[in-house]
Amino acid sequence: MGEGRARTMHRGGRGEPLVLLHGLGLMWRCWKPLLLGLEALHDVFALDLPGFGEAPPLADRPPTVAALADAVEAELDGLGDLDKPNVAGNSLGGWIALELARRGRARTVVALAPTGLELPSERAYVISINEAMRARARVAAPLAGVLAANPVTRASVLAPMRTRPWRVPAADAAAEVRAFGRAPGFQPTLRWTVAAQRAVGLRDIGVPVRICTGTRDVMLGGFTAPRFAAAIRGAELHRLDGCGHVPMADDPAGVAAAIAGVTAR
Repeated sequence: MGEGRARTMHRGGRGEPLVLLHGLGLMWRCWKPLLLGLEALHDVFALDLPGFGEAPPLADRPPTVAALADAVEAELDGLGDLDKPNVAGNSLGGWIALELARRGRARTVVALAPTGLELPSERAYVISINEAMRARARVAAPLAGVLAANPVTRASVLAPMRTRPWRVPAADAAAEVRAFGRAPGFQPTLRWTVAAQRAVGLRDIGVPVRICTGTRDVMLGGFTAPRFAAAIRGAELHRLDGCGHVPMADDPAGVAAAIAGVTAR
């Protein structure tokens, strides 16, 4: 697979296809706590977005939401059987999932804590948290294996995006810290998405959409999710009790059920 595309890093299960899109700085592994439950219902594809995990950065254009959605579409086209899959995305991945729905490339969308509708002051706050986590990850990356081996230090390098960070397996936590600290797409993607754009075309979405918000999300909290739910016709707002901004390890069964409750209709 060449530059200009996302990269499928996991495929498994049977049933209708379900594509999973991670958030800024993360990689496909953040979905691992849900895979077993989702694969009982779907043929699951977990992708690395351009510039993150093992996917190369975009070569010839800035990583706007439109460009990232193009890259995901190119990957789906390359797989050959994913014309209109179900899509679930977290944070930036939720914004991209909704863009795919606007384009008619998604059958359903579940967006977990989507970004893209922040007010200017909120945007500055989100940028500052991301920059702080990036700085921490860059310092921790050389010692990621040691830090992830202990539940206490593992929680310290994965907080505050999760409420139960110690539940992330040590190997996945180490991989995430290294990926977050070293991802070549982090700064340009932050600059060209959250810092520069707002979600558009939400009224054009005509597929079932569920917007999920963790009740203990310290990054976006409850302010963007209700805006997305209000802006998309027929969208429902779903609370993930006790979950943070990246809720997959906080409550795997609850998050999988929130996704399956839409895709199984």
